[in-house]
Amino acid sequence: MFSLEITKDYQELSEKAAELVAKQLKKKANSVLGLATGSTPLGCYEQLVKLYKAGELDFSEVHSVNLDEYRGLAAEDKNSYRHFMDENLFSKINIVKEHTHVPDGMEENREKACKDYDAKILSVGEIDLQILGLGLDGHIGFNEPADSFSKGTNCVRLTDETIESNQRFFQSKEEVPQEAYTMGIGSIFSAKKILLLVSGKAKAEILEKALRGPVTPRVPASILQFHRDLTVLADEEAASALS
Repeated sequence: MFSLEITKDYQELSEKAAELVAKQLKKKANSVLGLATGSTPLGCYEQLVKLYKAGELDFSEVHSVNLDEYRGLAAEDKNSYRHFMDENLFSKINIVKEHTHVPDGMEENREKACKDYDAKILSVGEIDLQILGLGLDGHIGFNEPADSFSKGTNCVRLTDETIESNQRFFQSKEEVPQEAYTMGIGSIFSAKKILLLVSGKAKAEILEKALRGPVTPRVPASILQFHRDLTVLADEEAASALS
């Protein structure tokens, strides 16, 4: 079972998402947050910064683990997900930088990078609230359609569709890394609560498949149908294919 709330637009979706995160932090000051990058959660982060600056939120005891990072990009690279998080959230709130964790994109040894990040996730404790976006092909994190669900952190080769979707953040398609390290489906699924954010008409078809279609690794997000505490926030355009 899951809870679905349809919002009027992206602004309302972002405000609702921030309210749910704020509720979690007020309930448990030292919460572990699973964080996502990309355009969809950006509005939520902007709202969280506003709440912090208004004196309504304290992040000093929070730990965070991010879903993914491009393989081959240094943390300082303007296109890295570490830079995205620092720029859009971490630098604007009072979170302790040592409490924020993102896969090491510069670790060339794929197996070591994955093992190290799994160990890091275990060290911070169970994720209290995991924020997710939804890819056009149903991916969550960078877990692309596959023949089986991944358990732990893994190195994935990005599909052409994902590369094309993400090229808007780069100067050209050729600059988009072809691989990424991503938290596995098993790690995502182990979170106590999951908040799935979906916005825009382009996501309507895949959202319907994820929530109402068969559970299959060909649509990675479909596994969320089995989660114990899933909340879906979708704006009217994204929810337009749901009856």
